[in-house]
Amino acid sequence: MENTFSLDGKEIPFEPGQTVWDAAMAAGVYIPHLCHNPDYEPHSSCRLCTITVNGRPFAACTQPAVADQLVHNNTPELNAMRRTILQMLFVEGNHYCPSCEKSGNCKLQSSAYDLGMQDNHFPQLFPHREPDSSHPDVILDRDRCILCGLCVRVSRDVDKKSIFAIANRGIKSELIVNSPSGKLVDSKVSVDDEAMKVCPVGSLMIKRKGFEVPIGQRDYDKEPISVVSLRQFQGRKEGRHE
Repeated sequence: MENTFSLDGKEIPFEPGQTVWDAAMAAGVYIPHLCHNPDYEPHSSCRLCTITVNGRPFAACTQPAVADQLVHNNTPELNAMRRTILQMLFVEGNHYCPSCEKSGNCKLQSSAYDLGMQDNHFPQLFPHREPDSSHPDVILDRDRCILCGLCVRVSRDVDKKSIFAIANRGIKSELIVNSPSGKLVDSKVSVDDEAMKVCPVGSLMIKRKGFEVPIGQRDYDKEPISVVSLRQFQGRKEGRHE
């Protein structure tokens, strides 16, 4: 007999070892996310994928799927909480979408559209964190970083270079570079590193590539992130990468 759990009233089948996020996406139900990339281990740092399981909040990307559990995802309360998370991320950094090279391919921007975020709500903090353009091929714009930790984990676990780390705490947290000078130019970073491909915003960018695909023709310009993410997830299952 197939194992299932209830997600917003729909029975979702799952295999042993799957998370709620994995099973839901495989069943065609989108759960918002920023820090999670299904190609890598989940971390549950952004909390945008928060769901309730039997009335209690959990991160869907790390919550194991269990038979007969009662899960809610698409509710007014959860979506309001997600909008608040996005608003805090926007005001904590400097995200000028109209002039950003990542516009249209940015998960932060597209998640805000998808969840109906209308304004920042909170006072803008306007932080200034030093950018690093010292490397001939890559650039780090810390003002756009949302501290998801994806580049840190992928550089450490996949590239085996440990180039990036998050230093300090709270509002002083920032992405740093592990090199003698603290600059990218003195690190082992390469444009071919997997860590350079996973940033959900415009913090880590490859130089001279920013506008190769014109704004208006990018993934999230053409379709909502919910549609694109489900299609990409299905492509991974079938061995395709878009």
